[in-house]
Amino acid sequence: MEIAGTSRPATLATGLPVPTHWQMFCGFFAIAINGFGGVMPFARRMLVEKRNWLTPEEFVDALAMCQFVPGPNIVNFAVAFGGRLRGITGALACVAGITLSPIVLGIATYKVLLEFAEAPAVLGALRGMSAVAAGLVTGLGVKLIDPVLRRKDWLSFSCAVVAAALIGVLRLPLLPVLAAAVPTAIYLQWRRR
Repeated sequence: MEIAGTSRPATLATGLPVPTHWQMFCGFFAIAINGFGGVMPFARRMLVEKRNWLTPEEFVDALAMCQFVPGPNIVNFAVAFGGRLRGITGALACVAGITLSPIVLGIATYKVLLEFAEAPAVLGALRGMSAVAAGLVTGLGVKLIDPVLRRKDWLSFSCAVVAAALIGVLRLPLLPVLAAAVPTAIYLQWRRR
C-alpha cells in the first residue's frame, strides 16, 4: 500500500508497518556491529529473516541495483532502503547507522595495528578473519541465488553462472565482464518478455 501522493509505501511487502527512523538506524547499526568480514550476509539476515523488512526477492533486487552504483554496496543499500521508506531523512538514518560504528572501530583498530602489526598473533588473527570472510561471502551467494531458483528464472541463473565463471574461474576483470554481461542480461530478459 502506498502513501497518498508519494511513492513511499505505507506498509512493507511483508505486511509489517514501515519502520521508524530510529528503528532503521538501530537495524543498520546492528548490521554494522555484527558485520565483521563483510556486512551483506548480516544485512540479509537482519532485514529479511529477523525483521521481515524485505522479502528475499526484494533484497536481491535492491542489492543488484546497488552494486551498479559507485561506492560501498552496503552504504548504497542503506541509502536506497531508507530513501524508499522515509525519503532523505530515512536514507540519512540508515547511512548513519551503517557507518557510525565502523568509523569509530576503524580508527581504534588502526591505532592498535600501528603498535602490534608485526606480532605473529595479530598476523594469524588476520589470516583467520580472511577465511571467515570468504565463507560469509560464499554463504551469502547461496542465499542470493535462492529467490532466482524459486522463480524458476533459468535465464537469470544462467547469466549469473556465466558471470561467476568469467570472473571467478577465468579471472577476467570485473568491470569489462559487467560492461558486457549487464546489457546482455537486460536484452535477454527484455526479449523473453
